[in-house]
Amino acid sequence: MLNYKLLKKNINEIAKKLKKRGFILNIKLFKFMEEKRKKLYFDIEKNIQKKKIISNTIRKKNNLNILEINNLKEKSKKINYFILNKKKKLESIKNKINSFLIQIPNLPDDNIPLTKNKKLVIYGKRPIFNFKIKDHINLCKKKGLDFSSGVKLASSKFVVIKDKIALLHRKLIQFMLDLHTKKHNYIELNVPYISNYSSLYNTGQLPKFENDLFKISSKNIKKNNYYLIPTGEVPLTNLLSNKILLEKDLPLKFVSCTPCFRSEKLSYGQDNKGLIRLHQFDKVELVQIVKPEKSNNILEEITYHAEKVLKLLKLPYRKILLCSNDIGFAASKTYDLEVWFPSLKNYKEISSCSNMLDFQSKRMKTKYRINNTKKTNFVHTLNASGLAISRTLGAILENYQLSNGKIEIPKILQKKYMRGIKFI
Repeated sequence: MLNYKLLKKNINEIAKKLKKRGFILNIKLFKFMEEKRKKLYFDIEKNIQKKKIISNTIRKKNNLNILEINNLKEKSKKINYFILNKKKKLESIKNKINSFLIQIPNLPDDNIPLTKNKKLVIYGKRPIFNFKIKDHINLCKKKGLDFSSGVKLASSKFVVIKDKIALLHRKLIQFMLDLHTKKHNYIELNVPYISNYSSLYNTGQLPKFENDLFKISSKNIKKNNYYLIPTGEVPLTNLLSNKILLEKDLPLKFVSCTPCFRSEKLSYGQDNKGLIRLHQFDKVELVQIVKPEKSNNILEEITYHAEKVLKLLKLPYRKILLCSNDIGFAASKTYDLEVWFPSLKNYKEISSCSNMLDFQSKRMKTKYRINNTKKTNFVHTLNASGLAISRTLGAILENYQLSNGKIEIPKILQKKYMRGIKFI
């Protein structure tokens, strides 16, 4: 959430920045509501003082007769009713202002492009095939990718993964978690796959993206206000909501592998086929909680951690700096990593690495205490996919396919993770 005081002070400047990401801030509406809030607050304070004067006069009496005292009491009652009425109106306008504020996205970083994403890095040689290649769906119909059973058990955009491909899927998770915990020093966590409303609100998924979530309805849940998580970012980041951390404990680095559930409407074009776009997929998520002055450097670090997975698997990819039109609602700056899919002759996003600044921490009310003083400041939060498992699996299946129909296992996985299996 944007700083309310900053918004009041520099609304025109903020409106210009938000316009860069295609968001038009209704300045007139905000100023109207803010003026109304200030007037109501002033009226309440003014009449509270009036009531205090009357109360003091009655208490001291000062030779007042009974009639005069009764008149003052009656006047005090009327003022009290007036105050209560104004307080209700103040609460109403505060709620309207809050509803206005929570629809405003984060401010884009000053150094990101305006309308066109910037290609920064192209890593690895794209494989050259001397035979007719297959996409991962046709390549693995008999090897263990069963989309028809996914439809049977749930609906379209679900999959059942079997046998050695299921083993590869599982070992990819273990490989990534091992890398991030042992080499990159993240703390591994196992978290709930169900989230309450406030957690999704804190990280920016709600209320804006409610239609893209799977909501849970149960007679045993009183409020029925729970959802399946769309990303591990939600529980990992919210672990620290409503907390004041110690400066010496920062940065905090968390990693978890969770299923991700997204009910968003999906098209059936080539770019969304098979493992590329599912309603349920596993993802290793990285989250860092840091001091504000460190977050720009940490964004580079957390992006490098995601890139390292692709490099070790020897998958061709490119790194993109997203423009202000394409960054997520809660993000200020984002790098996308896109892996090469031979069947598409194109790159597809496999990791999104973002600096949220203090946008999420203000919603979460997460601060740190500065050098053991009484002063506190909001932390900055960052997250990255490290990586999306289904897309990693799909990219391996396609990039490592052989002319005899077999799929070679990346060398880093063969001995330690895949029990010596070299081909599927």
